[in-house]
Order: sequence, then C-alpha cells, then structure tokens
Amino acid sequence: MTSSLRTTLPTLFALLLGYALMQVGNTLQGTLLSVRGSIEQFTPTEIGAVGSAFWGGIVIGSLYAGRVIKQVGHTRAFSALAAVAASAVLLHLLVISPAVWIGARALTGFCFAGLFIVVESWLNASATPQTRGQVLSVYGMTGLIAGIGGQMLLPLGDPHSYRLFCFVAILISLALVPTALSRANAPVHAVSNTTINLMQLYRQSPFGVVAAVLCGITTSSFFALGPVWAQERGLDTLEVAIFMACGTLGGFATTYPLGWLSDRMDRRHVIIGTSAMAASILLVLIHFVPLDGPTWLVFAYVTIFGGSVIPTYSIVTAHVNDMVQPDEFVAAAGGLLILLGIGATIGPLIAGMTMTEFGRFGLLYLVIVTQSIMAIWGAYRSIQRAAPPTEAKESFVPEPTIPVGTRLEAH
Repeated sequence: MTSSLRTTLPTLFALLLGYALMQVGNTLQGTLLSVRGSIEQFTPTEIGAVGSAFWGGIVIGSLYAGRVIKQVGHTRAFSALAAVAASAVLLHLLVISPAVWIGARALTGFCFAGLFIVVESWLNASATPQTRGQVLSVYGMTGLIAGIGGQMLLPLGDPHSYRLFCFVAILISLALVPTALSRANAPVHAVSNTTINLMQLYRQSPFGVVAAVLCGITTSSFFALGPVWAQERGLDTLEVAIFMACGTLGGFATTYPLGWLSDRMDRRHVIIGTSAMAASILLVLIHFVPLDGPTWLVFAYVTIFGGSVIPTYSIVTAHVNDMVQPDEFVAAAGGLLILLGIGATIGPLIAGMTMTEFGRFGLLYLVIVTQSIMAIWGAYRSIQRAAPPTEAKESFVPEPTIPVGTRLEAH
C-alpha cells in the first residue's frame, strides 16, 4: 500500500463503512425476499419479477437520481434515500402481494442507485489520480465481502417472521451514520454529464456490448432465483445462506487472479474459459449430482460457478477500455453499466418463467445457454479482431456489480 493511499483511506473509511452496511442489508434482503416469496407460494415467475424490479429501479435511478443529488447535495440526498429504502423494506411485511413487492423492490433499487452514486462520486472526489485505481479496488472488494456477510445473516432469523426484515431496515438505517458524520468533503459535482452512445460503443467493441448484457442476465438470475433453486433442492435456511455466500466467495477468490491473467493475454480468451467453466459445472450439477448427494458438493460447485461468472464483468470492462480512447473511458463505462442493468432486469424474468416451465433446472438451463452464447461470441470475435498488444492494454480493476450512473475513474 502506497503512502498516499494510506493517507486517503482513513478519510474514506466512513464512506466505505456506510457502503458495506448498505451492501450487507441489500444482499440479505435479496435472498430473504426469494426465500419468503417461496414460503408465501409466489410462483418462480413472480419471484423473478420481484428480482427484476430491483434492477429496473437501479437502472432508472442511475439515470435520474443524480438530479436529486445535484439539487440537495450529497449528505441530504444520502439521508433521504436511505430513509426511503429502509421504509420500503417494511412494506414487504405490511402487504404480502407480488404487485406490492415488485413496486417496493423497484423503489429500493432507485434509492440504492442514488446511494451508490453518492458513495462513488464522493470516493472519486476524495481520491487522488495516484490512488484512484487502488481505492476502486478496495471499493469493489468491500462490496464482495459485504455480500458474503449479508448472505450469512439469513440463518439469524426465521424467514417466516418479521425479524430479518427488521435487520435489513436497521442495517440500511445504520449506513446513514458513518456517512453523515464523515469528515470527507462532499464533491461539488454529483455525476458527470457524459454522452453515452451505445451504437458507437458496439462498433468499438461488439464483444463487450453483448457480454455486458449476458453478465447482467447471469448474475441477476443467480442472485434472484438461486435461493429458490436451493430450497427446491431441499436445502434448509442455513444451507441456503451458505449456498449463496459460496457463490460470492468464489468470485472474491478469483477476481484478482483472473484479472492478473487477463492483463497478460487476450481478455476474451479468459472470458471464454470462465464461461465454458460455468456452463460445464452446471451441466455436471444437473447430470451427475443426485438429489440425495452430499450438500458440500453442491457448495463446491456453486463456489466454482461464482468464481467463473462474478469477475467476468470487470474483465469485460477492461477489454472495452482497451478498445476505446482514454477520453472515452467514462462514456464507455456508463454505457456498459446501462447494458449490464438491462440484462440484469430481464434476467430474473426469463429465469422465473423457465423455472415455472421446467422446474428448478430452468434456472440452470438459462445460465448454461447464456454462458455458452458468451463463449461462442467471444470465440467468433477473437477470429474477427486481434487483441491489442499487452503494452497497450489498460490495467485490470475490479468493478462493482451494481449498475449505477457513475464510477471511479481509474485512468
């Protein structure tokens, strides 16, 4: 760790702590709603719609929440959005209805987009050009660790009762405290007014555009309906929590090794390999692991799966940065985040419908198809265009998996 980073991080600690608390509550809520939805006899399609609503709210919030921040400032916007998000959690308890849950989850997504914009833009303004990439790495890894922690809180309460919903509301409310008391100076500008041209981005990186959508479909489908799949396989509440945490843990373990590898070879080849691995591991899970097989084997497979798919979006972003000019990094990142959000919005809907039609294996079939398409598309594009030379490539930096309207510029 450089001396400049050691100087910056204490100032940013409060922001990162608030972000971690938000992510703990966010991941716990996502898994809890899937589990509770099954208990309330929601269909997989309805549970998928609830998951899609969150990502739809994230996309809308990433485009419009910045206006709220510009009008009232970072601290006030953060406080208001966190209060609304905490209140929305309790709506799921007051009215047990798919329609109400969809609306409440979309509202939560909108609020979380604004919350992440506040944190990211504040971090960006506080970091120096020398430390920005390192701060982004800490930010991304903080999100993954918080995600694991959020999943593991699920066994602390009975999903049938109100207790876990209260935990989520408390965690989101507590996220207000370190941010409100932070000594870090709020940035003057909330979000850069960067023009995003998706058609131009496609011309610059056809593989990156398609891969970003496929990443969104895969990750959102897993996190929205993975708990339902685990329940239908016969896992209890603790095992469901471990199952979901293992997926995130796998991503945490492989993010830097795969990023390091992608810096030294064609990034598309790394993505082709991880996509093929993800599809293969799910095929093995379907055909060679019986329903009465050992639970630890399921945990091992989902860890490998998470390690294959979670780092992919960061590698896709690095690949696109290799293809665009330095002054286009922000616009390219914004375009990729929108594409990721679009995929994340439609993913749980499709996954829910396939599970309704084909049972619990419907989720796995969708992910296998998605990952296979990514591998095939990557192989095709590798033939069509050579990779940039190693010395011309941008360094890999782990990206947050939540699509929001700003990012930390590592360049």
